[in-house]
Amino acid sequence: MKALGIVARPGLAEAGSALRDLVAWLSERGVLALIEEKTAQLLDRPCAKCETLPGDQIAARADALIVLGGDGTLLAASQLAAPRDIPVLGVNFGSLGFLTDVALAELYPALESLLAGTHRFESRRMLHATVTGPGRDGSGHHVLNDVVITKAALSRIIQLDVWIDGLFVSAFRADGLIISSPTGSTAYNLAAGGPILHPALAAILLTPICPHMLTNRPLVVTDDARIEVRLRDAAESLVHITFDGQLGFPLSGDDLVTVSRSPRVLKLARAPARDYYEVLRTKLKWGEQAARRRS
Repeated sequence: MKALGIVARPGLAEAGSALRDLVAWLSERGVLALIEEKTAQLLDRPCAKCETLPGDQIAARADALIVLGGDGTLLAASQLAAPRDIPVLGVNFGSLGFLTDVALAELYPALESLLAGTHRFESRRMLHATVTGPGRDGSGHHVLNDVVITKAALSRIIQLDVWIDGLFVSAFRADGLIISSPTGSTAYNLAAGGPILHPALAAILLTPICPHMLTNRPLVVTDDARIEVRLRDAAESLVHITFDGQLGFPLSGDDLVTVSRSPRVLKLARAPARDYYEVLRTKLKWGEQAARRRS
């Protein structure tokens, strides 16, 4: 690899020293560091051994992307990396993340294997969503985690009519609806009581948020399904749609939301010595009582 892009969470002051050390380490190995503009502000002095560029230009030139921060930072970075099919290595600066599962102490061993071409990667399926209606341009949004339709804080219950592959499924009366990829099943979906899906599954998950019918339950469908959602009586409520929690806007009753599998796949680098189930155990505190008994 000749160049690596570096993106950090804006304002993450503790990443400054790690960023300086990382640039020096890469320079010693003949690898150019391409630093995103806001990330460069974390440095206390100009960087002579790197280039500072906008995020889209970094993605166009880098062989891989290093993300310093948490899962939210990686979700934003996935919009840069996925279209270029370059891998992303997420380094967590807080508690272990579902996506950023490489601890700072594991950064350089992970980079060694990345540069050597021996690192372990996972291909994470993404979703594609469009909103069509009067005044909409029909442009699409690619998401790694989820598409969320939800009511505003002071709105009434909303009703969402859902079709799958042209067949009517249900009219959900709820605070909203989460349409999630398997990767996103451990995000908002998990907090809403939805199931955890292994990220390798070819599936899409629909989870109502606080449903007002006891029989409404999460629904798992194959990822070749085409999901359509339309609001009913939307004039009474203010309803928003968000994409990976990064972008959102209000919906009207004339809008049709369509979600399907995206042609894009995110190539995600994993921690060298940690598997998916270990991440689940750590994040969800599984087996803590048994561990305390053994100690």
